[in-house]
Amino acid sequence: MIEDTAEAAQLAIAEEFAFFGDWTERYQYLIDLGRKLPPFPEALKTEEHRVQGCQSQVWLVAEGDAQALRFQAISDSAIVSGLIALLLRVYSGRSAAQILATEPRFIEAIGLAKHLSPTRSNGLAAMLATIKHKAAASAG
Repeated sequence: MIEDTAEAAQLAIAEEFAFFGDWTERYQYLIDLGRKLPPFPEALKTEEHRVQGCQSQVWLVAEGDAQALRFQAISDSAIVSGLIALLLRVYSGRSAAQILATEPRFIEAIGLAKHLSPTRSNGLAAMLATIKHKAAASAG
């Protein structure tokens, strides 16, 4: 389920979340998305790949170049893994320029900003900053 553009991915995410009536259902959907993340190699769970600023453990790795960056990530938290799934859907496989130009509007669109604890919001911001930093570094 990879959309052609980051914008299309954000619209699809907003539409999917609109199906759920309350936040209990939305959190369950997030957890389900996190469970569907591809396996993350144990060998990559190193301090070098750990995202700083997240309360839970999060590891994020980028591969590729400025034309197409692919991200792999995982967390020890079910909800955070779901957030990772959303971020990867929007940003992974995109060019560095597209990653840098894409603001994560889906966070506001699905009401996530109002329903995350401050520590999870900080973690989400840290993951996003890491993705943007890796894109900027590859853009050179």
